[in-house]
Amino acid sequence: MLGIPDTEFHRGDVPMTKEEVRILTIAKARIRPDAVVYDIGAGTGSLTIEAALQAPQGTVYAIERKPEAVALIHENADIFGVAERVHVIEAEAPDGMDALPPCDTVLIGGSGSHLAAILDVVDGKLRKGGRIALNFITVQTLMSAIEWLRAHKTAYNYETIHVQVNRLRQVGPYDMAKAENPIYIVTAEKKA
Repeated sequence: MLGIPDTEFHRGDVPMTKEEVRILTIAKARIRPDAVVYDIGAGTGSLTIEAALQAPQGTVYAIERKPEAVALIHENADIFGVAERVHVIEAEAPDGMDALPPCDTVLIGGSGSHLAAILDVVDGKLRKGGRIALNFITVQTLMSAIEWLRAHKTAYNYETIHVQVNRLRQVGPYDMAKAENPIYIVTAEKKA
């Protein structure tokens, strides 16, 4: 199952990657059934849960710095029956990443202004042929990722897409589009 409705997640006041963006991110990540996945800046764990469902024989490590979000990741993992395969690390990445095993897929939704340092650690952990999927709202963070990838162009191929999701809402007898935040999705593959 891919594309769990947003309403099925416990959210509180923690940011969450919306359903349509999750679908694209997970599709671009190409998660194998036995993959080891990192979800950095996991928020509510919506991508963590989607990744765990794509990797029924795998393991997902959710790294999140906010205690409220950490509690929500645990709640959501229980709700969707993946708690035994989701390991939550309460830390501000790249802290907490050194002890993690090598990985096949990395999802980055939040970097707390430490993106280059996080990518440096990921580079040492990601297996050849592994993929990184990054989501950004700001152009500045997008450019930080692109600059890092360009500096490592002998090791990575990458692409970027820009996504805008609108939802119709009824206003009197009319239906009007209400825009969600536009998102940049960068995917990179480590060359074999």
